[in-house]
Amino acid sequence: MFPIYPSLPRPLLFGHRGASMHAPENTMDAFELALRQGANVLELDVHLTRDGEVVVMHDATVDRTTNGKGAVRDMSYAEIAALDAGYTFVNRSGHPVFRGRGAEVPRLRDVLQAFPRAGFNIELKASGMVQPTLRLLDRLKPENLVLTAGADAIMRELEEGKPSFALGMSGSQCRAMVDGAKKGKAPAELRGRAAQVPPRYWLKRIVTKRFVDVAHDGGVEVHVWTINDPRKAATLLALGIDGIMSDDPGALVDVVRQR
Repeated sequence: MFPIYPSLPRPLLFGHRGASMHAPENTMDAFELALRQGANVLELDVHLTRDGEVVVMHDATVDRTTNGKGAVRDMSYAEIAALDAGYTFVNRSGHPVFRGRGAEVPRLRDVLQAFPRAGFNIELKASGMVQPTLRLLDRLKPENLVLTAGADAIMRELEEGKPSFALGMSGSQCRAMVDGAKKGKAPAELRGRAAQVPPRYWLKRIVTKRFVDVAHDGGVEVHVWTINDPRKAATLLALGIDGIMSDDPGALVDVVRQR
C-alpha cells in the first residue's frame, strides 16, 4: 500500500474543516483547536483567487461563512483577507462568538507552515487550480498529505500532474470502489489511494466489513466522514477503517485512541 500519512499513528482522526463544530470552519482557529483536541489530520478545501492565491474555503463564494459576498475566483486575496471569516459562525447557544475577533480566510501556504507536524487532507474544489496547488506543495513539501477532488475533471487534472503525494478519489471512483466491493475486488487502478466515503449514501449502507476488507486487499485505505457521535465512531472503527473525519474530533479522541 502507498504510504498514506506514513508518520502518523492509526486510526487517523481528521478535523473536518478543523474543529468546525466549535470554531469557524477552515480557519486557523478551527485547525488549531482540532489539533489541541487530538486530531492528527486537518481536512480542508481550497479555491483559487483572481490573483492566483490558493485559499482555504469550502464554497465557491464567500457568502455563507463571511461578511462578504462574491465568488472567490473573482476576488483578490487582499479582498478576501479583509473579510471576517468568523462573522456567521454561531455556537450551540446561537451566539456569534467569533464575530469581530480577527478570524480570516487563510492561504493554504500559511496553514501548511503553521502546522508542520499535522497531516493534511486537501480537496481541490475548482478547475484550473491544480498546477498552482501542485507548485505550492512541491515547494513546501508537507510530509503527510492526501490530495483529492470530488469532481472527475479535477481528479483527472491531478492524476495527469503526477503528484508526489497520495490521492483520494473522485465521486465516480468512489462509486467504482463500492461496486468493486460488491464483486469482491477493488479496481486495480485505485491501489494506493484513499476511499473517503460516508457510512451511508441515502438509504444504502456503504461502509461494511466486506467493503473495508476488499479495500484493504486492493491496497486502498478507508476514511469515513463525517462522524460526531462516539458510539457510531466505535462501530465504524471496529470494522477496521483507517481513519474517521469529524467536526468535533475532541468527542472521538478517546474512542480512536482505544483502537
